[in-house]
Amino acid sequence: MSNTHRAAIQAERTELKARKVSFDWEETPLHWVPGDPFTTHTINVLHLLLPAGERWFVHVYRQVLPYIRDDRLREDVIGFIGQEAVHSQAHDDVLPHLRKLGLDPTPYTAQVDWLFEKLLGDRTLPPGRARRWWLMERVALIAAIEHYTAFLGDWVLGAEELDRRGADPMMLDLLRWHGAEEVEHRAVAFDLFQHVDGGYRRRVRTWATAFSALVFLWQRGIRFFLENDPVLPAGSTGSLRDFVRRGQQGVLPPAPAMLRSVPRYLSRAYHPSQEGDTARAVAYLASSPAAHGGH
Repeated sequence: MSNTHRAAIQAERTELKARKVSFDWEETPLHWVPGDPFTTHTINVLHLLLPAGERWFVHVYRQVLPYIRDDRLREDVIGFIGQEAVHSQAHDDVLPHLRKLGLDPTPYTAQVDWLFEKLLGDRTLPPGRARRWWLMERVALIAAIEHYTAFLGDWVLGAEELDRRGADPMMLDLLRWHGAEEVEHRAVAFDLFQHVDGGYRRRVRTWATAFSALVFLWQRGIRFFLENDPVLPAGSTGSLRDFVRRGQQGVLPPAPAMLRSVPRYLSRAYHPSQEGDTARAVAYLASSPAAHGGH
């Protein structure tokens, strides 16, 4: 990375802090994108994946703190931990509302909890190389996942078509507040991985694992919502074509842009500062009703 690029990164660095937020879901309908259950439920999968996933981020990062030798990076990681803990709780709080509307997500969230707590959880390993290897694998996985959360966060900040279609403002504020913080802290996970390990083969390997898992879990989550939606006819399903079409319409992330983000992450010259727009994220956080107790 050039000195000019490094200076630009430092210039836009913001102090990371957990913001208190408040949401009232009482008026949010089941299909909060009017007339579009597929888009609604594709985005709703976030409420199923993120609580367990972000609790796992926090758990792993607390274990890696002793390995951090840079004071500024340590501050950023502590700020990241605080933000992720709030994100997890905010999405978790949507689930009781879904149950009240007749859609119980428990069968799916139980599987997600198993994935993060058991499959990706702590293992009984002897202190030393094996334990460190498993910790570094998980740090690298988080860096790969954060590449996509930052991509999605930057997308939703500019997804004006959702506003034009009358999407529920409470849900949009949740998504955009969360997305803005993902853009704000988008470099932390990658910088931490580079600091404690930085192996390129590990970066590629864990990217492949993270990408495959996210695609698998997301399509399962969409299918779960559509099949269990109390309003839709039995046997309702979605398809990749539905996803691509919604991306072209601007209500879901465009598939070509998602695919183009893959070689960027796998480039040896990659740094998350090249993705997203910190100024736009900070501007949204300055106006978000949730971030100011407006709800």
